[in-house]
Amino acid sequence: MPPPDAPPEQPHNIPHRAFKHIARGSRRYALPWLSIRRWRKRLLLVGAALLAGIIAIGFAIGAELAIGYHQSLMHVSPWLTLLIAPAGFAAMAWVSSRFFPGTEGSGIPQAIAASLTDDGQLRRQFLSFKIAIAKVFLTLGGLLSGASIGREGPSVQVGASAMHMLAGKRFGRIASSRDLIIAGSGAGIAAAFNTPLGGIMFAIEEICRHHPFRANSTTLIAVIFAGLMSLAVLGNYTYFGQTPASVSWPDGAWLVLLCGVLGGLLGGGFSRLLIASSRQLPGRIGEFSVSRPVAFAAGCGLATALIGLATGGLTYGTGYAESKAALEGTAQLPAYFMIAKLAVIWLAFVARIPGGIFAPALAVGAGLGADLAPFIGDGQDPAILVLGMVAFLAAMTQAPITSLVIVMEMTANHEMLLPLMATAVVANAVSKSVCPLPIYHTIAHSLLRNAEHKASRHHARTKPAAPHDTTSPQDTKPATEQ
Repeated sequence: MPPPDAPPEQPHNIPHRAFKHIARGSRRYALPWLSIRRWRKRLLLVGAALLAGIIAIGFAIGAELAIGYHQSLMHVSPWLTLLIAPAGFAAMAWVSSRFFPGTEGSGIPQAIAASLTDDGQLRRQFLSFKIAIAKVFLTLGGLLSGASIGREGPSVQVGASAMHMLAGKRFGRIASSRDLIIAGSGAGIAAAFNTPLGGIMFAIEEICRHHPFRANSTTLIAVIFAGLMSLAVLGNYTYFGQTPASVSWPDGAWLVLLCGVLGGLLGGGFSRLLIASSRQLPGRIGEFSVSRPVAFAAGCGLATALIGLATGGLTYGTGYAESKAALEGTAQLPAYFMIAKLAVIWLAFVARIPGGIFAPALAVGAGLGADLAPFIGDGQDPAILVLGMVAFLAAMTQAPITSLVIVMEMTANHEMLLPLMATAVVANAVSKSVCPLPIYHTIAHSLLRNAEHKASRHHARTKPAAPHDTTSPQDTKPATEQ
């Protein structure tokens, strides 16, 4: 308000003042978008997401080549597996523990453990560019050896490592370390399966299980650009092709209930077995696995080779080819496939070689559906196989929404949405009654505790020693003796 003695404002000054006010507000709105620092951060974020996508795509191509080369060796002589599998398992276990600690196992627990801690040094033990590249090559080595492992879990660790490189003050504060890890994990799943929605749901349901998810631009940008990179290189493909499966609703409710209950019991029991095995095996076998881990890994490789010979090579690798053939109706899974696949997954897990259990779990679920099919109808109906896949995956991971979205996107069949949703919910509920703790988070907490324990011991060893006590022995005598 102008002072009382101020001269009245001239009418010709009013438009000029209004224009200056509008211009000042426009600059305030436009300057953030014209900021070079702002766009630099966005470009770095997009670049890291594209890097995660490129590595995941190269990983996928390399995995197909490794599996194909192993199959060609088996065609030369199936008995070569008795040499290749033990040597490969032992080599991967030795290289991983000796030169690249942090690459063992799936990779999903490592990403979760890194998201749970605020200690930068502990995070670097689970996520780094060195670990990401080593994880890729070691997993490819396991697939080349015939191990029943997948690349999807390692892709999560690779994506989280790529995004985590932007953490800290080196590039300015682009986002919090936890948000970068969450975004990279979702990007890894999106690029590995070509399932963008599955990547987002995985980030929400698995990585953010213990803290609230914020749907910020960091996660969305990472998942979208990783998915676009996969689309540009590999094309608009679906993991299992287009599966003509359908279940009438609500007439097929009993089928959903059956698959959900049996899948929940099997997946929950197997998850409980893996959690117990991650701590230590019982008896002398457990002592041997700790004292001689490389020799124990070789023994697991030998057992994997024997099972592969007994099943005609059906249990080698991820199980993707066998599951896809069964879904397309070009082949049928034998009754023993599910049990044999569970056995080789467990052997690779306890050998502690790099590799995931996500994709092999889908093959187990397909085997479950194949075993149920003869009691339900004629032939192995693809719908039953799809329900078995989502039931076992949801029960093992206790992530029902992620499981149903990923399976739905991988089969490009939206007609199965309601049956898949109901099956996943039932299987998850049954699984929690068998195994109350989710497998990935349980292993992640164990990894984090071990890392903190090692860090505290290292700090105690490197802590400067206290100065020597120069008090004479006479000064330490009791008062009655002085």
